[in-house]
Amino acid sequence: MNEGAKPERDDARARAVRIKERALALGFHKVGIARAEPLLAERARLEDWVRRGFHATMRWMARDAERRTDPHQLLPSARSVIATALNYYTPHEHAADPTRGKISRYAWGDDYHLVIEEKLRALLSWIQNEWPGTQGKTCVDAQPAMDKAWAVRAGLGWIGKHSNLITREYGSWVFLGELILDLELEPDPPFAEDHCGTCTLCLEACPTRAIIEPRVVDAGRCISYATIELRSEEIPAEIACNLEGWLFGCDICQDVCPWNRFEQPTDEARFAPRGGQTALPLTEIVEMEHETYVEKFRHSAIKRAKLSGLKRTARALLAHNEQRDERRDES
Repeated sequence: MNEGAKPERDDARARAVRIKERALALGFHKVGIARAEPLLAERARLEDWVRRGFHATMRWMARDAERRTDPHQLLPSARSVIATALNYYTPHEHAADPTRGKISRYAWGDDYHLVIEEKLRALLSWIQNEWPGTQGKTCVDAQPAMDKAWAVRAGLGWIGKHSNLITREYGSWVFLGELILDLELEPDPPFAEDHCGTCTLCLEACPTRAIIEPRVVDAGRCISYATIELRSEEIPAEIACNLEGWLFGCDICQDVCPWNRFEQPTDEARFAPRGGQTALPLTEIVEMEHETYVEKFRHSAIKRAKLSGLKRTARALLAHNEQRDERRDES
């Protein structure tokens, strides 16, 4: 037996404990560690999803499958992946007002990319101070890393039937990010259980039937995709008539998830709704000038849809309201 093996394992365990403590102190709500190894099963599922055309017009999803699923493509010397989760739930609701377009909960406050990136960089800086020479790479959605897959590998939760990560403590209201390191750390056991059971509420609640089977979403049918990622002059008719008031994103599958009864208000103040707004006046969006848009949505994830996209969806919602009122008058 290698006499140095046990001390090395002890060192990896001690480093892992200290890093987790630091991550929690920096404001992360859950943290776990996985070995830096290729996500082979996840890559196969990704390639099958793309092959079935479920990525719609998001062509970048069809590129670099190996880069997305192998941490060594991002950091050749990678040995460990630290997966983090940040609770973003705030106790606000959408008002039942058809003149205002609903915003997905994740975009109520500051752009989570900026918040998580700041925390991950602070964690990496601390690690490099404690273990000089350590190399690391931060990943927050924009980088080609499979956030949900790493969260499962690191024991943070499981993939729900709506395809979002679910945690026992916070439900699915969590943002994810990773820190890839060339430092050997003791990994956590992967999350092996599926606690969705026989529940199919998310599949049944989706107004466009975008969740075509458990854990498989056809982006081309998804309200979030249509209102954020789709670059076209008009919202597809089959989606436009089923927007249910959503201007940016959609939370329906998460709102009905029983695990979200365990939601807890976040202590991250930057995720609170800007100006207390969880929805925006549709006419204001249609008439908005570019300068106003830039100022209003500075450091906001809503910028992802671009002003043209927001206006397009706002027009679709106003048209739907007008058609509804006409039908009501006729009856």
